[in-house]
Amino acid sequence: MKEPIFELKYSWLHAAFSGQSLILIAGGLFLLYKSTTEIHHKLEGTDLPAGQEKKAKASLTNVIIQITIINLVFSIDSILTAIGMTGGLEGALIIMIIAVIISVLIMMMFATPVGNFVNQHPTIQMLGLAFLILIGFMLIAEGAHLAHLTIAESSVGAVPKGYLYFAIAFSLFVEVLNMRLRRHVKPVQLHGVQKEAVKEGILEKQV
Repeated sequence: MKEPIFELKYSWLHAAFSGQSLILIAGGLFLLYKSTTEIHHKLEGTDLPAGQEKKAKASLTNVIIQITIINLVFSIDSILTAIGMTGGLEGALIIMIIAVIISVLIMMMFATPVGNFVNQHPTIQMLGLAFLILIGFMLIAEGAHLAHLTIAESSVGAVPKGYLYFAIAFSLFVEVLNMRLRRHVKPVQLHGVQKEAVKEGILEKQV
């Protein structure tokens, strides 16, 4: 996955893209697209017209598929790194497969309570989507770094993940303070698939 698949050579640009870098860049672009469109839908979206009920019924399935894709994007880099660190150690692949299965099961167990909490706090939804934009940018930068992308004799360096973690942690800390100070204020309602999830009985109806 780390061997170059194709190479770009121009006077102002040079890069050698591997399978790993392409997966990271594609995943980052997907996150940027999905998070931006989701923010637009939640803030400016409207209910579907009468002739599009079938699309509304399929929206929940689409979201589940997209969550699975995002989970794969987040996992692939860690899995490749773990494989490289083990150096072909016997039994390591089985351990990684078991770990991924356990993580998916844990995610499924906590999906409903986390979904209910997020549904009751719209600012958490917006923060989560903003975090996805940050993570999408980090994935693209990491993919460009692995491809040794050079533009106008300037190489794309690795972005320290500590910056991302600090931004997420500080934002969540501020939001926790806001929630404690405004616990009795009724939050605004955002557009989204949570309405369909409530109808299906997956999420609890907000009081």
